[in-house]
Amino acid sequence: MNFEHFIARRYLFSKKSHHAINIISGISMMGVAIAAMALVCTLSVFNGFQDLVAGLFTAFDPQLRVSLAEGKTTEAGDEALKALKECPLVEVYTPVLEDQALVYQEGRQVVVTIKGVDDNFSEGTDIENILYGDGTFCLHADVLEYGVVGIQLAAQLGLGSSFPDPLQIYAPKPGERVNMANPLSSFNHDELQSPGVVFQVKQAKYDSNYIITSLGFAQRLFGQQGRISNVELKLRDNVSLQKGKKEIRRLLGPRFTVQDRYEQQEDVFRIMRVEKFISYLFLTFILLVASFNIIGSLSMLMIDKRQDVQTLRSMGATEQMVCNIFNLEGRLISMAGAVTGVLAGLLLCWAQQTFGLVSMGKNDGNFIVEAYPVSVHLWDIVLILGTVFVVGALAIWYPVRYLSRNLL
Repeated sequence: MNFEHFIARRYLFSKKSHHAINIISGISMMGVAIAAMALVCTLSVFNGFQDLVAGLFTAFDPQLRVSLAEGKTTEAGDEALKALKECPLVEVYTPVLEDQALVYQEGRQVVVTIKGVDDNFSEGTDIENILYGDGTFCLHADVLEYGVVGIQLAAQLGLGSSFPDPLQIYAPKPGERVNMANPLSSFNHDELQSPGVVFQVKQAKYDSNYIITSLGFAQRLFGQQGRISNVELKLRDNVSLQKGKKEIRRLLGPRFTVQDRYEQQEDVFRIMRVEKFISYLFLTFILLVASFNIIGSLSMLMIDKRQDVQTLRSMGATEQMVCNIFNLEGRLISMAGAVTGVLAGLLLCWAQQTFGLVSMGKNDGNFIVEAYPVSVHLWDIVLILGTVFVVGALAIWYPVRYLSRNLL
């Protein structure tokens, strides 16, 4: 332990001649601790919401999605896609055709997204976990085509989990203008039966907009026989996501884009990251204000320790050494507050996870979770400690340098 650190540590824990100095130092440390605790709790709540949203998307979105970099559809028998289907890294290969159509049901009409998938769709996703109703997940049987409807879309159409009358689906014929004399002649028309289930992702983007059906139905409806819009993949269990994504990108080349679940929902997660960053900036500003309180306690400590400083100078201490002592004193106060605040924040996060101290609302069933979700990430803790150290050091460096020259 060097000389400056030894003296600074003694000043931190020793009694001062004026009790007010101890009180002010304690208040300064608590200000930093509260700001650090707020940072831990706030960032952890944002992490919790991000993990919650990611978990909701997982049941519907594929592990990897391959789509054209340019254009809307491609041949299902594309040579690059054939090579992808035979790739040893891929366990489930699901061709998809997705486009918008009009649903008409008993006087109600809604523009929806028809997602036509291959029969192995349930093998590559967790769709079975988000189904509600007495039926089973089924896309077609004999000459019947089934449509699994989002739960909010079913409510808009006045349907339950099962509906006796088939849905009337209309889609414009590709490359044709609307015939004003007979508009229906410009549309392809087909029907979808109910399999007795609906799905609920708990995201309006899906629940109020999507109908899942067979790939063949979608190709006939949109006049895209033999064509697909994207491919959904599930990798083998022993293949890491990053390795698989990198290898598939190399295999397909620049004609295709390969996205994991987070990249498929980039807009949602970008907004959440921006909100988290803005909250971090605001709380860092509060931390900066709290750090300035340390200057008051240091100035009073300098006045209290004038005789000690004269003694140190008589023993050979330089002006820079004296300045370093009080700089270290301020940093010790700041880091003591940071450690106390981080520990308090971790304790609050644990209590929230265990007991749900702060609920989302009083009405049951209105929210996906009953209490605010929290998730503590190690790098957030490192960031908070680093922020407190840097902000504290910057806040006290010049004032301590100025005060040491004028008060001592």
